[in-house]
Amino acid sequence: MRLGRNAKIDLLKKVPLFAGCSKSELRQIASSTDEVDLREGYLLVREGRSGREFFVLVDGTVRVSKGGRKIAELAGGDWFGEIALLTKVPRTATVTATSPVRALVLTDRAFRRLVETMPSIALKVLASVGDRLERDSKS
Repeated sequence: MRLGRNAKIDLLKKVPLFAGCSKSELRQIASSTDEVDLREGYLLVREGRSGREFFVLVDGTVRVSKGGRKIAELAGGDWFGEIALLTKVPRTATVTATSPVRALVLTDRAFRRLVETMPSIALKVLASVGDRLERDSKS
């Protein structure tokens, strides 16, 4: 069963990257996402490769590994790949589905279109990334 727009908005507003966005902005972001179903074992992201998508997990679980070592397990409501929306930096980890997964996907191209039509989204996303970088540098 596919998510309705309100369910997508509810998921996206829990993502710190979009926390400062208004309901209208979240509605625009939600309409720019695709919902995908992936099988267990599917490789969503490969460390060292270029990235062009941001993922929000709806259902299922994924393993995050770096250098072949597991560093995290993510589940519904978690997200990854946000750096791909903002930079050309290669992926910093590999992400593999450990169960069937349903996810929302926002491509860098869709994100750029959003930013061109609603520049306020870019400012809020950049502020969120800045907060995260500051927090990470203190830990």
